[in-house]
Amino acid sequence: MNRLADETSPYLRQHRDNPVDWYPWGDEAFERAQAEDKPILLSVGYSACHWCHVMAHESFEDPAVAAVINDLFVNVKVDREERPDVDAVYMEAVQAMTGHGGWPMTVFLAPDGRPFFGGTYFPPQARGGLPSFLDLCRAVHETWNERRDDLLGQADDLTASLSRTALLESGEGMPGPEVLTDAVRSLQAQYDAEWGGFGKAPKFPQAMSHELLLNLHATGHSPGPEVLAMITNSLDAMASGGMYDHLGGGFARYSVDAFWMVPHFEKMLYDQALLARAYLHAWQVTGSAHYRQVLDETIDYVLRDLAHPSGGLFSAEDADSEGEEGLFYIWRPEEIRTACGDDTEAAEAAIAWYGVSASGNFEGSNILHRPVRGDLLRPEAVERARSLLFEARLQRVRPGLDDKVLTEWNGLFLATLAEAAAATGNVVWRDAALRLGGFLLARVRGANGRWMRSWQADGGARLLAYAQDYAALIDGFTRLGECTGQAMWLAEAATVADGLLELFWDEAHGGVFTSGHDAPALVARQKDLFDNASPSANSNAAVALARLGALTGERRHTNAAESIITLLAGPVSQHPTAFTHLLGAISFLQGPSAEVVVVGDRPDLVAVVHERYLPNTVLAWGETGTSPLWEGRQPNLAYVCEGFTCKQPASTPEELIAQLRL
Repeated sequence: MNRLADETSPYLRQHRDNPVDWYPWGDEAFERAQAEDKPILLSVGYSACHWCHVMAHESFEDPAVAAVINDLFVNVKVDREERPDVDAVYMEAVQAMTGHGGWPMTVFLAPDGRPFFGGTYFPPQARGGLPSFLDLCRAVHETWNERRDDLLGQADDLTASLSRTALLESGEGMPGPEVLTDAVRSLQAQYDAEWGGFGKAPKFPQAMSHELLLNLHATGHSPGPEVLAMITNSLDAMASGGMYDHLGGGFARYSVDAFWMVPHFEKMLYDQALLARAYLHAWQVTGSAHYRQVLDETIDYVLRDLAHPSGGLFSAEDADSEGEEGLFYIWRPEEIRTACGDDTEAAEAAIAWYGVSASGNFEGSNILHRPVRGDLLRPEAVERARSLLFEARLQRVRPGLDDKVLTEWNGLFLATLAEAAAATGNVVWRDAALRLGGFLLARVRGANGRWMRSWQADGGARLLAYAQDYAALIDGFTRLGECTGQAMWLAEAATVADGLLELFWDEAHGGVFTSGHDAPALVARQKDLFDNASPSANSNAAVALARLGALTGERRHTNAAESIITLLAGPVSQHPTAFTHLLGAISFLQGPSAEVVVVGDRPDLVAVVHERYLPNTVLAWGETGTSPLWEGRQPNLAYVCEGFTCKQPASTPEELIAQLRL
C-alpha cells in the first residue's frame, strides 16, 4: 500500500493499492519535490467519476507506468470533493491551457505548486488526438530538464492569472430588474424546445436555471405561459428519461445525449438536493401530481440509500458495479419477466411502460425510461412490477458508495428537505431534517466553533470548511427554523453567518474567498463566483444572508448580501445565466418581498405560507425570537410585513392568502 492507505477519502483509498507512489496533498510531497528538484504530477478526481476509474485501470494500476512516473515525478492524488480549493485553482489553469476541463484532471506543477501544463484524461496509447499518458510524461520530463525556463515562464503567467477572481472590483450598485429579464432571454436562447433543458449533448439538468424560472414565474417577473412551458417541458423530459431512476428514485449526474436517455450513472447528493427542490416548487406552482411523485421518490432515495444511521448523508454512488458502467440499472426483457415471476400481467405492463425492447437502448440492454413524456403516474400493474424489479435489483452488486459526509452538500439537502417537509406536512421528512441538523452540529463542528469540510465514521471530521460549506449551512439552518418554528436554528444560522464574514470576507473588495484566513495558502487565493453544478459560494451566501437578515433584522447580514451582488453586478449583467442562483438573491432584494410572522398556536396560518411557493417570503413562527418582527405582536394573528413595516394582522387563512398576493 502507498501513503493513501492512511487517508479517509474513499476516492483516495481506491488508489491505496496502486503501484504509484502517491502522496496526499500536503507539505510532505512539496518538500520532496523541492529536495529532489522534480515536478509534481497532480491527479484530481472523485470516487463516482467513471473516467477517473478508467484512467486508473489503464495507467495507475499498471506497474510499468507506475515505475516511470515514480521515477520522473512526485505524484499527488486529490479528491476534488474534499479539496474544492485545490481543484478550482488547477482546473482554471487547465481551462486556460486547453479551453476545457473535467475529471480526471492531470496537471504538472513546479515544486512550489505553480502549474505549467495540464489536461484531463490521457489514454494508455495515443488516440483521438491525445498522446499516450507515458509519452506525455516523458515529454514533460524532457522539457523540464532541457527548457525549464520556458516552463517556469508559463507557470508564472498562469499563476498570475489565477487570482483574477479575487481582484474583481465592485460595480456601481445593485443591478436593476432588467437583469432578470435578460436572464430569461438568455435561457430562452439556450432552451431545447424539443427535449427540454438547455444546450446540446452532453446535457446537464441545470436545476438552478429551472429554479430561477420558477422564481420569476411565481413572483410575476416572467409570468407568461412560455416560461412555464420551458419549465414543465424540461422537468417532464428529465423525469421521463433514463437519467431518472424509475425504480429507486433519484437522478444521475447528466445525460450523454440530448434527450436524457443515457446517463453517466453516478448519483450525486448535490444533484438530488437541487433537483428535488425544483420538482417541489414545480408541484407547488402547477399542482401536478407527477412532480410530487418525483419529489417523493428522490427524497426517499436519499434517506434510504445515502443516509448514515446518525442522520448525515453520504456523498455519492458510483456509475460502475462489477467493473461495468450502469450494470446495476439496466434490464433485458427476460430479466423483467423472471423478476415478476407468475405476475405476467405486471411483467408485460412494465415492458411496455418503460419502453423495453429485445434490442435494447444501451449495449444490448435497456435503460428504463418513460416513452410518453410526463406520464409518470404508474397504473397498478406497473407499480406491482416496479416493486418486484426494485426487490430483484437489491440482489445485484450495488455501485460503490462514497461514504464521506460533505458539509456543503448536506447543507444543500437540509434546505431542500426542510422546505419539502414544511410544504407537504411530511413528519418523517421533518424528523429527518432535524436529525440531519443535529448531526451537523454534533459531528462536523469543531470544539472551537470552526466548521469542517468532511466527516467519516472511521476518521471523524477533517479539513477546514470552505465558504461554500458555511453558506450552505446558513441556508439549511434558516430553512429548518422556518420549517419547525424552533428559534435555535435561526440562532445557529446567525452564528455560522458571523463565522463566514469573519473567516472569508474580503474587506478590500467584498465577497467571500473560497478558503478562510486561517487556511494553508495555495498558489492563488480565489473566490468561487460562477454557479455551476452547484451554487457558487458567493451566490449561496448572498441568498442565505439575505433571507437570514430578513428574518432576524441583523443589517450586517443583509449588507453583506447586497455587497456580494454589487461586487458581481458587472459580470451578472454581461452573463446572467452564469449566476442563476445569485439572481434569486437579486429577485429577493429587489422585491416585492415579505416577512410573515405567525404569533401563537395557529398551524392553519403557518400552513398557508408553508404550502405555497413564495420564494421572496420568509416565515417566523413558533418560539419567540429576538427579531424586531416580533415586537408588539398580538397572539393568534399573522402579520405580513415588507421591510419590517406590516399590514393589518390577518386572523383567518383567507385574509392571509389575500395579503400574500404581493
